[in-house]
Amino acid sequence: MHRFANPGRFQRLATRVLPWLKGLTALSFLAGLYLALLASPPDYQQGETVRIMYVHVPAAWMALFAYLLLGLASASSLIWRHPLADIAAQALSPIGAAFTLVALATGSLWGKPMWGTYWVWDARLTSFLLLFFLYLGHMALLDAFDDRNRGRRSAAVLALVGLVNLPIIKFSVDWWNTLHQPASITRMDGPSIDPSMLWPLLTMAVAFHLFLLTALLERMRTLLMEARLRAQRQARFEAMQAEQG
Repeated sequence: MHRFANPGRFQRLATRVLPWLKGLTALSFLAGLYLALLASPPDYQQGETVRIMYVHVPAAWMALFAYLLLGLASASSLIWRHPLADIAAQALSPIGAAFTLVALATGSLWGKPMWGTYWVWDARLTSFLLLFFLYLGHMALLDAFDDRNRGRRSAAVLALVGLVNLPIIKFSVDWWNTLHQPASITRMDGPSIDPSMLWPLLTMAVAFHLFLLTALLERMRTLLMEARLRAQRQARFEAMQAEQG
């Protein structure tokens, strides 16, 4: 990854890759939405409400995956001082928070007809809500200090501590008695979901992965340009101070 540590080299790579990523993302979403809304059948128990799954499940996967990337970026910043690690972490937290919010909202909409309530304080939902607060805490710490480096270090430490929550979310339905259904895809004996629903779900998951990567690269480009503008303004200010002095 140090090959792309130079911001200029990263900017050039992102500029070449992003148009292709955006095209693939759009095509994947079109294919996924077609399969999910038109090609897949309604569930024999849940009826048409099962289609919420095609947004809820990929969004939940992306919320967890984005936090894992956030933890890796934070570790790279604290341990190896990778030049782009802080930028990647700063870019990831709002993206991950958005995915988490979508998963929580769609889960509530799905839970109402299935459970009779929008929310229950079981282990899976509570730990997932904590994930949302971890994202918000990371974003808050980034701007909590006048010294930007101190804020980044504090946010990185919080991100690493929050990694403990990921296995709790994953295995909460196995460790505790919850209303949330257990895993139906990542099982030792293979997926228990019918292929007519599995393929639309996996297609939407690919689309969400591509969207995550696209949004990450776009935000990193924007943050790098903002950092460059701040540096230029600071340089002009110091030059003016020197002339006046």
